[in-house]
Amino acid sequence: MISDNIHHIKQQIQKAAKQVNRNASDIKLVAVSKRFPIEAIQEACHAGHFLFGENYIQELIHKRPAVPMNASFHFIGNLQSNKARHAAELCDMVETVDREKLGKELNKHCITLNKTLDILVQVNIGNEPQKSGVERREAGSLIQHLNQLDNLRVCGLMTIPPATDTPEESRAFFRELRTLSEDFMAKGLFPKIARPELSMGMSSDFHIAIEEGATIIRVGTALFGQRGT
Repeated sequence: MISDNIHHIKQQIQKAAKQVNRNASDIKLVAVSKRFPIEAIQEACHAGHFLFGENYIQELIHKRPAVPMNASFHFIGNLQSNKARHAAELCDMVETVDREKLGKELNKHCITLNKTLDILVQVNIGNEPQKSGVERREAGSLIQHLNQLDNLRVCGLMTIPPATDTPEESRAFFRELRTLSEDFMAKGLFPKIARPELSMGMSSDFHIAIEEGATIIRVGTALFGQRGT
């Protein structure tokens, strides 16, 4: 089933990309494996998919040794500074950096690991008080501070838009993040990369996100099915 779902999602990615004259190969699919068993990740790997997203450090610590070494993980949850060491060690990217203190902790552990870690800055694009993410007006300043940390590479932006009744209603938020990214790129705030990444869009609305410029989409239930409680 997971193999079929991966194939179907990749077909949808190609269709959405084609509609806006984009190359589907420029879009990364992060299979959100939080609260799914190790066997589900292994099945996805067997089907040829090796990029996963996890929200909880303890779960990632448990899963990483049981997954093929050529698999990679993005951390996509709210990361506490005291868990930064594990994220730096186990992840290829942390998508949810939203404060300077967290960046400094990640950088400190990356120095010890002799590693450069890719990160995204999470923007609270809907200004929702219950959600993580830096406010839009403070995002540029945060990126400037993070750029000074030698063992981090700021690769772009990530967001989780407000819940909407229809996927189409997310479009304005995705477009706003893309516009923000373009503005930051023009101002030279992404000096370590050629093109910024935009992580936006999940199972219900990733096709809209692709139309608005997403380069990373995060898909869980559409790929693995419904999560257990």
